[in-house]
Amino acid sequence: MKKVIASAIVLSFASTSVLAQQPVYEGGYNPNLTFEQYEELENPKPEQSQIFIFTNGEPCYGCEQTINLITQIYNENYQNLYQLQQINYQTDTEYNYQQTYNLSQPLEIVLVKNQYGENLGYRKLENLQFQYDDPVSFQETFITDVNSYLGEE
Repeated sequence: MKKVIASAIVLSFASTSVLAQQPVYEGGYNPNLTFEQYEELENPKPEQSQIFIFTNGEPCYGCEQTINLITQIYNENYQNLYQLQQINYQTDTEYNYQQTYNLSQPLEIVLVKNQYGENLGYRKLENLQFQYDDPVSFQETFITDVNSYLGEE
């Protein structure tokens, strides 16, 4: 009788450990999703508006200081409101930023307005790299430009 009980216990542990080792689905192809559902999951539309800092890898007078000022202003004022991304538009091959936003300068700042996952347009902020030497004025100009275009969503 003890052998039967011991065998039953061993079999129950063996079957439990086999069940625990089965693979769990973690992504990739899912036959229960339509193509539209799959696309939406793989490429979600941004809910927040975005502030893009585009560079092309060429040296630029004032670019580093400008990027630092924008990052500082973003961290102090917009961190929970908008997304900030810095992208080298010459080397990023995922999207054609250069054509989409008509980029040609070593440093370009683009505000992209999104609402409910829909892109409502964009605005380029011109020549900010030439204004970095007066941080107070730069901050006022940048905040005014961001607030006037993106507003309080």
